[in-house]
Amino acid sequence: MWERTLQDLIRGLRANKKDESKFISQAIAEIRQEVKSKDMELKAAAVLKLTYLDMMGYDMSWVSFHVVEVMSSPRLHLKSVGYLAAIQSFQQDTDVLMLTTNLLKKDLGSKPEDIAVTLNGLSHIVTPDLARDISHDLIAMLNHSRAVVRKRAVIALYKVFVKYPEVIPYGITRLKEKLNDADAGVVAATVNVLCELVHRNPRDYLALAPQLFHLMTTSSNNWMLIKIIKLFGTLCPHELRLVRKLQPPITDLISTTPAISLLYECVHTCIISGMLQGPSGNSLARTCVTKLATFLQDPDQNLKYIALLAMVKIVPTHPELVAEYQDMIVSSVDDQDVSIRMRALDLLSAMVSRHNLQPIVQQLLSHLVRSESAVLPSAIQSLSQYGSAAANAAPKASNAPSQSPAYRITLAQRILALGSQDTYDNVVDFDWYLSVLVDLAYVAGANVGLQIRDQLIDIVGRVRAARRYAVQLMVKLLTDDSFLTNAAEEGSCAEALWAAAWICGEYCGELAEPQKLLTYLLQPGIVVLQSDTMAVYLQAAMKVFGHWAADQADRWDSDDLPKVRDIVDMVLDRLGDFVTHVDTEVQERAAEMLNLFRFIRADIDAYRPKTEHVLSFGESSFTALDTASGEPHYPKSLFLIRPLYAAFELNAVALTAQARVPIPDGLDLDSWIVPPPKEMTEAVQVDGDEVAELKKKKKSKKGKEKDTGAVKSKGRKKAHRDDDDENTLIAPAETEEERAERERVRRHG
Repeated sequence: MWERTLQDLIRGLRANKKDESKFISQAIAEIRQEVKSKDMELKAAAVLKLTYLDMMGYDMSWVSFHVVEVMSSPRLHLKSVGYLAAIQSFQQDTDVLMLTTNLLKKDLGSKPEDIAVTLNGLSHIVTPDLARDISHDLIAMLNHSRAVVRKRAVIALYKVFVKYPEVIPYGITRLKEKLNDADAGVVAATVNVLCELVHRNPRDYLALAPQLFHLMTTSSNNWMLIKIIKLFGTLCPHELRLVRKLQPPITDLISTTPAISLLYECVHTCIISGMLQGPSGNSLARTCVTKLATFLQDPDQNLKYIALLAMVKIVPTHPELVAEYQDMIVSSVDDQDVSIRMRALDLLSAMVSRHNLQPIVQQLLSHLVRSESAVLPSAIQSLSQYGSAAANAAPKASNAPSQSPAYRITLAQRILALGSQDTYDNVVDFDWYLSVLVDLAYVAGANVGLQIRDQLIDIVGRVRAARRYAVQLMVKLLTDDSFLTNAAEEGSCAEALWAAAWICGEYCGELAEPQKLLTYLLQPGIVVLQSDTMAVYLQAAMKVFGHWAADQADRWDSDDLPKVRDIVDMVLDRLGDFVTHVDTEVQERAAEMLNLFRFIRADIDAYRPKTEHVLSFGESSFTALDTASGEPHYPKSLFLIRPLYAAFELNAVALTAQARVPIPDGLDLDSWIVPPPKEMTEAVQVDGDEVAELKKKKKSKKGKEKDTGAVKSKGRKKAHRDDDDENTLIAPAETEEERAERERVRRHG
């Protein structure tokens, strides 16, 4: 057997890369023989090789008993191999762990070198049973004469506390004494353990505050100070007096320490402990924000990241302080590190207000403009040019961040969330925000079309003053052939066309030239859209024509007849392409429109202009129409469509509006709207006696029989006879379940 050392095994693995599995199988077979040897050196070498193979994924649980044998070796270098193998391979359910209790007790009372190895191994393999049996021995080790042993015992005691919490009340008293230990390493280890334990039940550790405060004001160890600051950050919410006590020393640390880690921990503790609250915390808050702003300018990406995280937590209490560095924060959205960009977005979302929404959204919108695009609109240009797709944008091509789909959809959703926050509470100019939504539909490159559609319709329904401008924007969108051409592509936000068609149809009174829009609503190119969008296009076309035709009738002139006939012929011609559409909704709407417009065309063909008469009175004369027949002077069918849609105006309704409507007097919501049938054909049983069917009994000459008591029918409700009319069945009483079900149906439809 030549693989007797770990070095030989590693060399063999490197020499047999092409047939590694075969080599390892041979090695494991040899190891199985070696671990049975009585030579402890050979046994330990075999265990060490298995430990290496375990890291490569090969199981070594079968050798756990031999690992315990190596752990019990009196030689330190062999004992170390045993504990290393135990750390590597033992689990909580390893059965041989119960055999190690006496071994651990013995090793804890051995030489300092053995104690150090044992404490290290115990921390990794301790179980609840081991923690119970070893806890008192371990607590006794806290008074060992050597500082290195005390330090390791403190750290190992934490794992015992986790596995066996019942010993904490006894052990915490001894642990508290170690805060005054003469060795700084023991004190630091104790603070580390307390920092972990305090999260479980902070109130149990409030008594340690005086000692911890003394350490914080006297220690020069930055790493220990960081842990103490963390401890106070957890304790302060449970003891408000600590906040006032800690403000002066923490403010001094923030102002003077050159250690970045300690500085950030002080700022973080000020935030989570409530030190920034109230008038006394304003100056401390400004100091914290100023320090964090310097992190944003640092080339270290880690500092930028933690600064943005901390500012997100300061914004809710001191937004005006963070707003002073808005430009610096917005510039972080350009960062090449995606994690920094995401944290910058979080911060911008938290600090947005009525005063800064427009510049923030405009800056975020510019990041969605692809560097290769040359003709994309901006919100400002859309505001001035009604969202023209031909408006030139000026994208930042040189420093444009990653254009990954995941980032683009996150950025687009964040813009939509900023605008719609608290029902558009931060939007002061709805014309501007409508143009932003249109621009976003052009440049998003992500599947946010549904959100854009919903917000467009929501805003137009809520804000009357924005409807005219919204219709103008929607007309530009509907007449943009390039947007329609790209509607079938992924991330095209084609749902915005759904909203555009609906808005133009619902508020067609704001259209300057409705007849021109009809050619775009019925163009053959809309077949690339989804079926629901096509259906909305057809519905909008009918509304637009109805409004335009009625308007023409109101100011009818005989010269308008050819123009109306041409529009009707155009509609009839284009509807033929949709009547045979595969989607039922599109087909049905097109068929309805086709029949209506055929009727309109027939009426127009049958229309004859009224006869004009010239009346003369002396030297003056005027023309008059012959209205003796009582017929209007315009085709009556021009008023056919508008009453179908213009009878009532759609308005926004608050979510809680229905709940505030009082129930009218005399309305009984528990009464039957439609009473149950009076005739029941199924035989019933009354007081155990079978009776004839109800139909036959009703046909009898006289109702001599009088039923008393409840009438039961299998599978049906209970029924009983009215006292006033014995031949009349009345409705049974409702059960609670039936009443609840009927109430649910009434509320939710």
